[in-house]
Amino acid sequence: LQKILILVHVIMCVVVGKTAMILFPNAMKRYILQLGKKSRMNENPKFSYENWGPTFFSFKYLLFVLKVKWKRLEDEAYEGQPAPNPQVVTSNGEVRHLCDFMQDNRPLVLNFGSCT
Repeated sequence: LQKILILVHVIMCVVVGKTAMILFPNAMKRYILQLGKKSRMNENPKFSYENWGPTFFSFKYLLFVLKVKWKRLEDEAYEGQPAPNPQVVTSNGEVRHLCDFMQDNRPLVLNFGSCT
C-alpha cells in the first residue's frame, strides 16, 4: 500500500512539474536553478542548465525518485521489529550489508561523526 501511495504521489508531482515546464518554461528554469543553488550543482562550470535542467520531471527522473523512495521504505525501523539491514560501502569500496559486521552475539555499535 505504501509503495502504491508513493507511486501515485511521485507520478502526480512529475505530471504537474512537466506541465509547468511546458506552460511556464522561464519560471520553471528559475525554480530549478534555485534548487541547483541549494545543492551547489550550478557552481560547477561544466554544468549548464541546458545539460541538467530538462532532466527534471522526465521518465528517468520518475524512475530514480521511485527507486530512492521505495528503498527508503526498507530502511525504516519499527519498535519490536528486526533492525534494517541497509547496504553500506567499506572504506575500500566493497558493498556489504550492515549486519555483515556483527560478530557472534556481540552488539554492533555505530559511531557517527568525525574526530577533530
